[in-house]
Amino acid sequence: MERVLLGLSEEEAALPTRCVPWDVAALAAHTVGALHRVLVMLDADAPEGAGPLVSAAGYYAPDVRFSPEVNADRVASAVRAARGAGPGEPGRVLGVSWGKLAARLAVEPVDRVVVTRHGDPMLLTDFLVTRVVELGVHGLDLADALGRDPWCAEEALAVVVRLLFGGSDGGAVERVLPGALSDRAGGLAAVRAVTGRSGSDAGRDALEAAGVRFLALG
Repeated sequence: MERVLLGLSEEEAALPTRCVPWDVAALAAHTVGALHRVLVMLDADAPEGAGPLVSAAGYYAPDVRFSPEVNADRVASAVRAARGAGPGEPGRVLGVSWGKLAARLAVEPVDRVVVTRHGDPMLLTDFLVTRVVELGVHGLDLADALGRDPWCAEEALAVVVRLLFGGSDGGAVERVLPGALSDRAGGLAAVRAVTGRSGSDAGRDALEAAGVRFLALG
């Protein structure tokens, strides 16, 4: 993603995406910001007596996190971040953020708890799963808008597939989405289908009955 974003032209940055009203520039700013948010959280003190922890799946609950007010702020902040910036700026920010984050994560304890901007206490490892989801799913949006093949890493795709399909009836899933749990092309197609990026709701009832998680997304 860093390489692609660094190489964006002005024309590419202005292309529309399925995440209306964001163009490529605004969607890239939002996606990169999702990773930078981890650094902000790590700069805060670990909470004490935080109470029940929210899981990665629980983070995508259809509540205040994705309310009209929060979604409006999410949209506006990305537009502001993209306004006036060069087309390659999100790529530069991504590189800097990841360099800092890799060093920070290497020394964090495995049981580190962080608090999201919505006030949810989460294990850092679970919050990082949500970041992989954000970069992976919006990576598909960016690739589609730019007319490129998806660049999602195999490890990242496995994380997203595990969150969506973990604990589900694999046989039932494969009957609706062939290859969802067995190969890259099928996994990408399955992620598109379950996150509303396939253009069809076909098979949703069967997938829900099989235990597939349909996340609330902004």
